Amino acid sequence: MPATKNYYDILGVKKDASADEIKKAFRRLARKHHPDTGGSEEKFKELNEAYEVLSDSEKRAQYDQYGQYFGGNVPPGAGAPGGPGWPGGGGFSYQQVDLGDLGDVFGSMFGGGAGFGGATRTRGKQAHRGRDLTYEITLDFDEALAGVSTKVDVQRAENCSVCKGSGAKPGTSPTTCPTCGGSGHVSQAQGLFGISRTCPRCGGIGTVVEHPCTTCKGKGTVVRVKPVTVNVPPGVTDGGKLRFKGKGEPGQGGAPAGDLYVVTHIRPHPYFTRDGADVLMELPVSITEAALGTEVTIPVPGGGKVKLKVAPGTQDGTVRRISGKGAPRLKGKGTGDLKVRTKVVVPEKLTAEQKEMLKHFASVREDDLRAHIG
Repeated sequence: MPATKNYYDILGVKKDASADEIKKAFRRLARKHHPDTGGSEEKFKELNEAYEVLSDSEKRAQYDQYGQYFGGNVPPGAGAPGGPGWPGGGGFSYQQVDLGDLGDVFGSMFGGGAGFGGATRTRGKQAHRGRDLTYEITLDFDEALAGVSTKVDVQRAENCSVCKGSGAKPGTSPTTCPTCGGSGHVSQAQGLFGISRTCPRCGGIGTVVEHPCTTCKGKGTVVRVKPVTVNVPPGVTDGGKLRFKGKGEPGQGGAPAGDLYVVTHIRPHPYFTRDGADVLMELPVSITEAALGTEVTIPVPGGGKVKLKVAPGTQDGTVRRISGKGAPRLKGKGTGDLKVRTKVVVPEKLTAEQKEMLKHFASVREDDLRAHIG
């Protein structure tokens, strides 16, 4: 007696599983075991068989009652298949599963859309969006703050000017692919399903080139270096990425061009650094300037100068904020701030007179700076 197939075990569900649970299990396993994704054809057929039975309430009821006789076993006292004593009275036959109910399963495998294949086609020719390109540019600190219009030498594939993108030698034309008849895809039976694949002869284009263009070697495109003007907005940061829509490689078959991504790098500035939209600056001051206070003139990003008061008793590391003197905000309105950090500079060499003055200052100082540490 042939071994009995347990459809519930095949789908990995319990016998009381709901219709929704059965469908979800089948979808998950179909993705895993589909031959086009490296799975086993026999396993895929087995999954189809189990789902076709358990997804139909009438067939499932028959299977639950007569499961041991599915697969060729004959019930005791039964005659020929289809006769009295056989489940359902008329035997059992498999039918094509409705793909409309499972379109999202195979849409993710083959690119979506109605049926298999999923590629966008125009009159049998497959349309491919142009490839995205990424380039890097280096800007001066002030250029990044102000924004700049610059040219980027972009290397990209463009339609061949000799064959006008057809790939065929001038005076000839591409011919209809004999393998797919111009549809760009071929069909193949796969268990309970009809699987549509990209045509191996024409690669989904629907035509073949018998006499290729000598300039592009039948590709229809040639690689050229072309300067592309890009407008860099004010406030870009080091390592930031800008997107320029449609500036990448041209699409095929009427599809849109790809995008150009430009990564910005900023040259170091002698005394300014960036923290987002804020600009940081370190301001050296002497011991006497920090102790007595002073007023200094400092530069600001983008040009110009402002006066900054250093209050008496200013400590090392004190930060003063000058509102609106930072970098433009890429997203949002306004600008950041200029943050000035005070750095008290201790002299490394002193004259004899300076030493005596400091010793006198130390002798008359009454407070103990280390009293809190014992």
